[in-house]
Amino acid sequence: MARAVSSRGLVLNSRRETELIGKSIGRVLREGDVIALIGDLGAGKTALVHGIVSGLDAPPSVVTSPTFMLMHRYHGRVPLIHMDLYRLSSLEEAEAVGLAEVFTDDAVTAVEWADRFPTLLPSDRLELRLSHRTFTSRSIQFMAQGTRSRSLLARIRKALPSMQKQGQPPRPGPSEKRKASIR
Repeated sequence: MARAVSSRGLVLNSRRETELIGKSIGRVLREGDVIALIGDLGAGKTALVHGIVSGLDAPPSVVTSPTFMLMHRYHGRVPLIHMDLYRLSSLEEAEAVGLAEVFTDDAVTAVEWADRFPTLLPSDRLELRLSHRTFTSRSIQFMAQGTRSRSLLARIRKALPSMQKQGQPPRPGPSEKRKASIR
């Protein structure tokens, strides 16, 4: 069985920072990657997907939470299937909507409320756990489950200088005045 690899995580001080982290993640995603988004209501899951879509070179303005539709598909450099399991109430219901069949090598899949039905998710996935710190700030922790997701986490660490130097504040990029800081 593959061992899980985690990171200390990041503190996100605004929705903009959440979207910027998502954009950095989106830039390194490859077909077949699975992102499991876990967190309470308002923790920033959809804001993160907004950034991921931007990083995949798809128009982020079309991103909405798929709570009522269950699934949206966005077309960018790599297609993204965005699912939301919040409204599903049972394992049988999740199986009936074909959750297990959504995961494909032709697209990236991002699943909000992934912790509701973990047995239906691929065992190799990157879990992103978002949580409230204050009214405006959030934290995000990365947990790689499997070989593919460990490779993805390594690409994300490389893309985010703040994750390379654990414990040191990030240096602002030329077009970004402020990025997320390490917790």
